[in-house]
Amino acid sequence: MASSGEEPRNGSPDRAGTGTEPSPTADANQLDTAEDFEVLEEEEEDLSELPPLEDVGTPLAPPREDNQPSEQGRGEAAEDPQEWLDVLGSGLLKKKTLVPGQGVDTRPRKGQDVTVRLKATLEDGSVVEENPALTFTLGDCDVLQALDLCVQLLEMGETALIVADAKYCYGAQGRSPDIPPNTALTLEVELLAAQDAPDLELLSGKEKIELANRKRERGNFFYQQADYVLAINSYDIALKIISSSSKVDFSPDEEAELLDVKVKCLNNLAASQLKLDHYEAALKSCNLVLEHQPGNIKALFRKGKVLAQQGEYREAIPILKTALKLEPSNKTIHAELSKLVKKHADQKNVETEMYRKMLGNPSAAGTPGKCKDKLPWSIPWKWLFGATAIALGGVALSVVIAARN
Repeated sequence: MASSGEEPRNGSPDRAGTGTEPSPTADANQLDTAEDFEVLEEEEEDLSELPPLEDVGTPLAPPREDNQPSEQGRGEAAEDPQEWLDVLGSGLLKKKTLVPGQGVDTRPRKGQDVTVRLKATLEDGSVVEENPALTFTLGDCDVLQALDLCVQLLEMGETALIVADAKYCYGAQGRSPDIPPNTALTLEVELLAAQDAPDLELLSGKEKIELANRKRERGNFFYQQADYVLAINSYDIALKIISSSSKVDFSPDEEAELLDVKVKCLNNLAASQLKLDHYEAALKSCNLVLEHQPGNIKALFRKGKVLAQQGEYREAIPILKTALKLEPSNKTIHAELSKLVKKHADQKNVETEMYRKMLGNPSAAGTPGKCKDKLPWSIPWKWLFGATAIALGGVALSVVIAARN
């Protein structure tokens, strides 16, 4: 099981590949640890993230299925365009059968575990990936999107050539060192087997942990590509695996490890939801982490950030102060807290001015001079009204008494 590592880093929004752009990392410089919080001066540098996320480790990159038309494939496509299936209708993902399969009814279904033979080549024909028995869950985005989409169209025993644009392979990031950025790939794929995925209720503790970690690591991979929607999908799948009922007894250590994976998934899920401005969902994910680990710094930081994004500075500031007490040397938390303190002060000034205007008592700066015709001996109108009411009441009482007599 991976230990706490870095936050998935931002990269290309494309579907595949290993991100290379470094994520922001927490600055370990010593901060003021005095009890009173010190407000920092505004900085231009963006320190709004709390890196790292839970374990990126070495991202589980999709099996190296790189595709670009080989010479034969491209030539055949030009000569016999009718033999190619335009999978998405955009011309960016095409499939051609090289060896027929056993019939349409033998095609695999989403959710099944499939095994394929894979060979991936660049445009110049150089091979960048060969795997005689690659196994993955179809439809879970465990591999390159080009492969995940096209294997659903293969018949058992069929061998096909898949020509995929970089968008459905390793995108703008490429894969160092063998696949340049924005490189189309050609995949030669043979469908060897397809079977239903194992029953989650029958998995041992170790098997469940391994499966959930694979999905989580795949989510980290998508996060690095800035594909936050697919990252959320992978984290959700991992959480469903962890939360599934079981007919097998787990050891205390396995239970603890499953909880650890769950917390990591929820923290990374919150980070992805924040990237998409899904504040309510991110707040829910943070709260779920804090139910298990009230002192989880990442969850506290992100909860504070969500509340701040919603303008709830009064609630956000104490939460960030708690996080800073737990990790006083974290510059990122300190900077975020400093920013919120200033925003909250500005907000209170605006509210005070608004209340003054609503109550007819604007601030001295914007208030015209006192009415000059107001005489120093003038009697307050409230006092006059009260005196008049009393006098009229006395007269009325006298009339009533006289009438009775």
